[in-house]
Amino acid sequence: MSTVTLRNIHKSYADTEIIKGIDLDIGDREFVVFVGPSGCGKSTLLRAIAGLEDITSGDLLIDGVKVNDVPPDKRGLAMVFQTYALYPHMTVAENMAFSLRLAGVPKAQRYERAREVARILQLEPLLNRKPKELSGGQRQRVAIGRALVRKPKVFLFDEPLSNLDAALRVQMRIELASLHDSLQATMIYVTHDQVEAMTLANKIVVLQGGIIEQVGSPLELYHHPRNLFVAGFIGSPKMNFLSATVTAVNDSGTTVALPGEASVTVPVQPRLSMGDSATLGIRPEHLRVDRHNATLNGEVLVVERLGGETYLYVKVANGETLVVQTDGDNSSRLRDLVPLQIDGELCHLFNAQGEAISKAHRHHLTIDQSYEQQYQHRIGN
Repeated sequence: MSTVTLRNIHKSYADTEIIKGIDLDIGDREFVVFVGPSGCGKSTLLRAIAGLEDITSGDLLIDGVKVNDVPPDKRGLAMVFQTYALYPHMTVAENMAFSLRLAGVPKAQRYERAREVARILQLEPLLNRKPKELSGGQRQRVAIGRALVRKPKVFLFDEPLSNLDAALRVQMRIELASLHDSLQATMIYVTHDQVEAMTLANKIVVLQGGIIEQVGSPLELYHHPRNLFVAGFIGSPKMNFLSATVTAVNDSGTTVALPGEASVTVPVQPRLSMGDSATLGIRPEHLRVDRHNATLNGEVLVVERLGGETYLYVKVANGETLVVQTDGDNSSRLRDLVPLQIDGELCHLFNAQGEAISKAHRHHLTIDQSYEQQYQHRIGN
């Protein structure tokens, strides 16, 4: 069992509160990713779990045992940092075995453990090299190996791929996902890159301003964002937003007026009233260039051709820009006028406070109850 439980965690520096009362349950063998913009508190929260930051108030439990006052080296955790922090004068084997050396493990035993980890990480041919002889990806694998040799209860990763180039980041994501599957270990991972979050996690924790905005699986957050912030943060390119005004409400949906005298009916619960301001959200892949069923028209400002797909940046009537994902062979050019179809079934609707209106007849998501209570208290419901 390797679980981590956070109950009403606060962290302040002098008069500045960074973490503002977080409740979270991380289950055994989960791969949990903390994601959010710079300054949202994700690294501070990870360091508090590791014991590198003191908790101002609240309780942190590992496997059900309160560890607020337990020093970092006694918590049974291992952390991989953004910087590799390898000892330049030591070989790969010596770097990986160093923590065991400090723990007094006999030399033969610690080097055998280093060789076992090297086999897992495909580092066996590099055991006698020093860090300056390694690529960035190899150095990061050594840093991960240094954590693995300790056989920790929980692995903590603080933006471990941010120093790698694009190709290496993709490769390391694959390796980390495979490593989690083979070890069946609990992992907590911090990143500002939502693509990393979507591809690695089985649970994502979206943070902003020291609070949790939403917790759920990648697809739960993608298809059912709780508010405008989550909707705009999860997804690449991000969700399109259009200012809208409610013109009709009934049990089957809510109709909103869009720029250029267009209207769309979204099948959401009747929580809005006629005349209310709202925001319509739609993913780039759900917009269609369709001359026969156009909802609104726009002018192409930018065309991004990526081979298998093309992105059109289209300016519509009120000056807002929509991103449209189309086929790779789409022939649209700069300054073309394009007709866009918006299917209300694929849209999201948010009220004036930025909160999502639930879809009609939609099954409710299973959400951690402590977090649900925290969220409802925060929004005043």
